[in-house]
Amino acid sequence: MFYRNSAFYEKMTEQLFVAEILQEAWLGFDRKVEVLRSEVDDSGYDIVLECSGVLRHVQLKSSKADATATYQTINVALSNKPSGCIVWILRDEDRKKCRMSLAYRFFGSGPGKPLPSMEQNRRAKHTKVDSKGKKRERTNTRIVNKGQFKNVRNSKHLLKLLFGLKQ
Repeated sequence: MFYRNSAFYEKMTEQLFVAEILQEAWLGFDRKVEVLRSEVDDSGYDIVLECSGVLRHVQLKSSKADATATYQTINVALSNKPSGCIVWILRDEDRKKCRMSLAYRFFGSGPGKPLPSMEQNRRAKHTKVDSKGKKRERTNTRIVNKGQFKNVRNSKHLLKLLFGLKQ
């Protein structure tokens, strides 16, 4: 059923993520976060977040918390952005409470630092086969394994990773 509503889930998860970040920044650190959305994600990022003079181009990935996903496919164009990073959102649905809670994984460097090199990571392949029955490599993508992501305790910890905020 999810695959039929994947665009809906993606947008809902993004909205929940932004709400968590804005609340934590304001209520926990007394800071504002500006949020800019990309109309087209061919530059490797979905949103741009700015807080306390730190600009982060963020590619968002999401999956169910209990999903068996072991990697994410990343657009290498994100490497060209200052402080590019990937936030892997793990969503846990509680149908009884009609709520979704989020957990995070993070791939990136500190504020103001470039994205770690992905040159050694293998290229992703197209999902469909070509006329010869082969799946060709997607030259502008890399596979980032789950183990390369940092586990993030909560949204407060994520804000510290993203912007170097201190209380």
